[in-house]
Amino acid sequence: MCIFLIQQPVHAQGMNETRQVALENKELPASVPRFVFDSGLKFDYPDAVRGIYVTGPAAGGNKLNELIKYVDETDLNAMVIDIKDDKGNVTFKTEDPDSPYAGIGKDYIKNPRAMLKKFEDKQIYPIARVVVFKDSLLAKEKPELSFLDGEKVWKNGRGEAFVNPFLKEVWDYNVGIAIEAAKMGFKEIQFDYVRFPEGFENKEDDLKYDVGEYDEAKMSHTAKRVQAVTDFVSYARKQLEPYDVEVSVDIFGYAATLPEAPGIGQNFTKISENVDVISSMIYPSHWTSYFGIEKPDLEPYNLVKEYAKLENGKLKELKTPPTSRPWLQDFTASYLGDGNYQRYGKEEVEAQIKALNDNGIDEYLLWNAANRYTKGVDYTP
Repeated sequence: MCIFLIQQPVHAQGMNETRQVALENKELPASVPRFVFDSGLKFDYPDAVRGIYVTGPAAGGNKLNELIKYVDETDLNAMVIDIKDDKGNVTFKTEDPDSPYAGIGKDYIKNPRAMLKKFEDKQIYPIARVVVFKDSLLAKEKPELSFLDGEKVWKNGRGEAFVNPFLKEVWDYNVGIAIEAAKMGFKEIQFDYVRFPEGFENKEDDLKYDVGEYDEAKMSHTAKRVQAVTDFVSYARKQLEPYDVEVSVDIFGYAATLPEAPGIGQNFTKISENVDVISSMIYPSHWTSYFGIEKPDLEPYNLVKEYAKLENGKLKELKTPPTSRPWLQDFTASYLGDGNYQRYGKEEVEAQIKALNDNGIDEYLLWNAANRYTKGVDYTP
């Protein structure tokens, strides 16, 4: 007999306790199926996921019906819903009084089950987005789980705080939220911000933080960061196995162009080996002239084509590669300045999709932070 342990923080009295939930897993004959959680909702995996991003407030408001209608009338078939957002807010309030997350959620999505039932009726594949290590809320509540600059929680230039990927308590906090989403009926958990802060290698000597179980590891600081991020992804996937969900991770597009992105701890290959789906963020506006394209935002087809060729090569090296499902750009990057950007509309969105399709990649997600998506797009060009 083996005991399967999941650590989850208890928040009814703040964020100061951790409870252990022991699940007894007896040795069973191979012919006996193991326990798989059944939410009572049924979703079939689409022929190829073609989805859009939806914020918590939009998912819980009148905007949702508009987006459902749009997806239903097009070749789109999936939605990525914020369940834990970029600030660290959980976007729903659990109805389970015994949940370790009771009392801490925002009332954005007032009835997650009713939302998912609408998705089931329309067969819209539901993906729960959980932002992991960028979390100003948890950092404020428990500074010891973050990075300290003197006695204060360190924040980046945008005023955002991160929590520490080295710490198991941080892992369990986020995995627990993912399990809540799986119990609701989401068919996939998408982890975002699975990394250290950008440029962390330039700050690490000036900040105070706990390296946890990695303190005694005989490896460089760079290797420790990569190991911690990779270990989290592997751990999360194992904890979610009983819930019959796919596990995906968002990753910087440039991470695939390097052996690893050492500052932030992302190794494209190692993360890909531990997920069902890899979603590289390959917005043309976010690139420099890496592929020899001087102004990438002006050449969406060429940028995506070059990236897809590179990623295909990386994934072919893996024994069991994940599904590739990149994030594409459906927004205008005017912040790049005159001459460096263009207004993104039907032609630009279709160009990115076609570049993926031409390179054997059929799945994708569209990002627009305001959830305003271009009308009239051919989503299967």
